[in-house]
Amino acid sequence: MTTRLKVLIGVVTAIVLVAAAGIWWFLRDDAPAEVSLAAAVESVAGGDTAASGSNAADGGSTGTVDGIEGSWAVDTETGEFDYESATGTFAGFRIEEELASIGSTTAVGRTGDLTGSITIEGTTLTAASFEVDMTTITTNESGRDDRVQEALETTANPTGSFTLTDPVDLGDGAASGEPVAVTAVGDLTIHGVTRQVAIPLEAQLVDDTVVVTGSLDITFSAFDVDVPDSQVVVAVKDHGVMEVQLLLTRA
Repeated sequence: MTTRLKVLIGVVTAIVLVAAAGIWWFLRDDAPAEVSLAAAVESVAGGDTAASGSNAADGGSTGTVDGIEGSWAVDTETGEFDYESATGTFAGFRIEEELASIGSTTAVGRTGDLTGSITIEGTTLTAASFEVDMTTITTNESGRDDRVQEALETTANPTGSFTLTDPVDLGDGAASGEPVAVTAVGDLTIHGVTRQVAIPLEAQLVDDTVVVTGSLDITFSAFDVDVPDSQVVVAVKDHGVMEVQLLLTRA
């Protein structure tokens, strides 16, 4: 092997390694944490809405003298929405990718643009309806954003929605601020396709805010969504996790 050829091979190898390192840095797996009721409650109880003597941040109950009955609307003003500290309302997805020369990573897309409300009669959730602006979904790596918008075809299908179809018993402890775990059955619309789903939810009343978190495994092809790909992406799973974190205040 000539000296010139050795040098050429060395240069090519160095370029490949630098390119691979750049791709890893750009699409490294630094996905934000999954939704958690405890974390969401702590962010609310530790903020301006926390009552004196409240122990919600430590897992205790807070509640409110007004109870939980009535109408509650999505609050998009409280907390922050970013990928380092998502303390406010948001909805989105998590999906596993396999990247060339890098391995598996988690793509996370979220938006804080939600509207909607719930109605509670006694301790029963009798109505709930939410709408999400899909056109404002961004991911934890901006290089994915356009591919996600194309896959969801948000120009033609700009919104997603969920409407409760069955009442949900929250239990007597909900009004006093005890955390509850329930399943909400309703119609989920993504990409213009509606399917009935059962979403596991956790919720807690913290002073004057109802905090709700939930996640659901979904198959994208069930909503006629083709998962996004690129030359860097070797494989993307056809299923992922839809997740939501809601702060609701009295309407």
